[in-house]
Amino acid sequence: MKVVFLEEVEGTARTGDVKNVADGFARNYLLPRKLAAPANDHYIAIAEAKAGKEARRQDRLDEEARAHVFPKIDGRSLRIEVRVGEQGKLFGSVTARDIAEALQAETRVELEHRQIDLKEPIRELGSREVAVKITRNVIANVTVQVDPIGGVVAEAPAEAAGEEASAADAGEAEVEPEEPEAAAEEATPEAVTEEEVEPESETEPKAVEEEAETETEES
Repeated sequence: MKVVFLEEVEGTARTGDVKNVADGFARNYLLPRKLAAPANDHYIAIAEAKAGKEARRQDRLDEEARAHVFPKIDGRSLRIEVRVGEQGKLFGSVTARDIAEALQAETRVELEHRQIDLKEPIRELGSREVAVKITRNVIANVTVQVDPIGGVVAEAPAEAAGEEASAADAGEAEVEPEEPEAAAEEATPEAVTEEEVEPESETEPKAVEEEAETETEES
């Protein structure tokens, strides 16, 4: 079906464009929402008038952006700190929303994450150029520097756990030799006591014999 667009449909057409679209797309989506109309002279005239009005509005937005916003953003460098594991791998990623928030914090210019032209989240350390769409026709460029928090690369959790386990094993190995030593110390007093007692048991028979001999001589 041939239609004329009365409103901009992102990714499809702008106001005033005349295009052929699928019948289902037109009947189920564009026409009921008055985003487009059949491409006859009446609707084309309406669409052209709206397109002219939209163009004038866009010119004002572009002029204001170039004068007041572009100088604050273009060429700026942003530093974003993230948690990083070994080999420079990020715990997570830096998204368009992160960049928009960091840029807004520095410039006080309100931006939406959709204005940051980032094809995919950043998952590596380093710097890169990122485009910022201030308006449709005014685009600034910023440098985004991704660094580890405090310049410190975090330990991988698995390796840290392995080190703790090794330390625990070492502690157990140090404790093991103490048990036989303690047992030997406990056994020593008993052995000494037995040796000291044995001579006393031998003196008792001698004393009895001497008493017997004395009684024999007296008798």
